[in-house]
Amino acid sequence: MMRSTLGIRVHSGWGALVALAGDAVPEVIDRRRVEIIDPRTPGAAQPFHFAERLEINKAQAHVARCADVSKRMALEALRQVAGQLNRQGYTIASVAILLSSGRPLPSFEKILASHALIHAAEGEFFRQAFREAAEALKIPATGIRERELASKINTAFGKNAPGLQKRVAGLGRVLGPPWTLDQKLAALAAALVRAQAAS
Repeated sequence: MMRSTLGIRVHSGWGALVALAGDAVPEVIDRRRVEIIDPRTPGAAQPFHFAERLEINKAQAHVARCADVSKRMALEALRQVAGQLNRQGYTIASVAILLSSGRPLPSFEKILASHALIHAAEGEFFRQAFREAAEALKIPATGIRERELASKINTAFGKNAPGLQKRVAGLGRVLGPPWTLDQKLAALAAALVRAQAAS
């Protein structure tokens, strides 16, 4: 089996997933939008925003229910990706998840008291769903702060970094849409983790 790496850039309720294989010149072997919320559940896409209006026990219960659903859906999605890649002759060796600042969050009550922390908590909430799904499948997951991605690419690839970035940026012409910033950054994160594993 050939080894592949997944890169994921997370949004509220979904993630842009790109799978790479190949060493010297990474090749995109899969890409998809992965939904990890039940749209029929009120407040599922922004669980902390919704919980802000609730009494604390109900707020915690709402976030916990949403977390269970998101983790289950992320796990099922990664299982589907793994199964499809397996049929193509690939195994998933690692997952790269793009992070925001990565600062630890305070208590639940303090999160709900701050609009900025609510946004931070929701970002971490959905990243955690993907992280735990990878762990459940025994796939190593690496978090990469998005603002550090370019410098880490430069360090890992050296003089080849500009060529890699140009190639990834232009893949949309070959692959067709969607090839937005989400897919480009997910692909670069996957390429970085592949390079780090090979060094």
